[in-house]
Amino acid sequence: MQPSVKPNSPNFSSGPCAKRPGYNLAELDTSVLGRSHRSSLGKKLLKQVCVQTAEMLGLPEGYRVGVVPASDTGAVEMSLWSLLGPRGVDVLAWESFGSGWVTDITKQLKLDARVMEADYGKLPDLSKVDFDRDVIFTWNGTTSGVKVPNGDWIKDDRAGLTICDATSAVFAMEMPWEKLDVVTFSWQKVLGGEGAHGMLILGPRAVERLESYTPSWPMPKIFRMTKGGKLNEEIFVGSTINTPSMLCVMDYLDALNWVQEDLGGVAGSIKKSEENLAVLKEFVQANDWIDFLAEDPATLSNTSVCLKLDASPEQVKKMASLLESEGVAYDIGAYRDAPPGLRIWCGATVEADDLRKLCPWLTWAYQQVTNS
Repeated sequence: MQPSVKPNSPNFSSGPCAKRPGYNLAELDTSVLGRSHRSSLGKKLLKQVCVQTAEMLGLPEGYRVGVVPASDTGAVEMSLWSLLGPRGVDVLAWESFGSGWVTDITKQLKLDARVMEADYGKLPDLSKVDFDRDVIFTWNGTTSGVKVPNGDWIKDDRAGLTICDATSAVFAMEMPWEKLDVVTFSWQKVLGGEGAHGMLILGPRAVERLESYTPSWPMPKIFRMTKGGKLNEEIFVGSTINTPSMLCVMDYLDALNWVQEDLGGVAGSIKKSEENLAVLKEFVQANDWIDFLAEDPATLSNTSVCLKLDASPEQVKKMASLLESEGVAYDIGAYRDAPPGLRIWCGATVEADDLRKLCPWLTWAYQQVTNS
């Protein structure tokens, strides 16, 4: 029978993700709207974004946080084009976004690169990574639901830089900051913020590279992080390279305050995301027609949870459409480059109770498309 109770929020998209529980646009402080981001007020709020992010994440001394253009993609591109070149590069890819960085490094920058790939659902052999080279990887594969289990595989005495695309991981997974020289993320993932703005975290070793190396290729203005051979420190205290949306800035600060005040900080947001995953784990264990795309439980994402079904691609697509038409779950089809399946966001802005209400609907929709 068709379930009678629907999730309070049907927003299970993996980006932009659900807004925080209780979110109300009318409650945002909009007094900064219409003001320049270069004004004293604009700079104060942008600096607050950088400082509050660093404090909440517990970044080590010497790590800098900046707001940059073009979401997580922009933050990664800035890093690749500004930092790579002095030594060889190991690029890890096990889903579509990691494959995008492979394209940048091998076809655009044309660097000395070793590409270490794995099929969807798996990780490359992390033991073969050479840390005498620069290393590029995603912490959590948003389109595969596969994450690195921890940072134990990263050497402390590395010669190269580690550049980590962590857009579906920061605020949801433990990050070993001392092992990461560059970390990027975006507001629209774990915190349910708005799109178009990237966050760039630089460690001291990345700053040293920027100040000691100049790439041979032309550098677009929005990628430039140095001035006169030194790091442009203004970027990391609120003076952005291009114009940010101050409405989005206030929205992000609202999300940060929610994590701190309602969840008790980053540890609370990580815990909530793991509890959300536990709901889907229980459902998968009880049903033999559905399973996680991640083959190793240690690599199972607790944010972008990717599922494979005992059904044809056409049936899976119909299932996602049926759930959307019923107002039960929006945007849960697998990413276009990924194997056919479902992808359900389990970050902290999603409520476990909504996931519990969703599960019977998954069963119902599966039965509808496979028995017809």
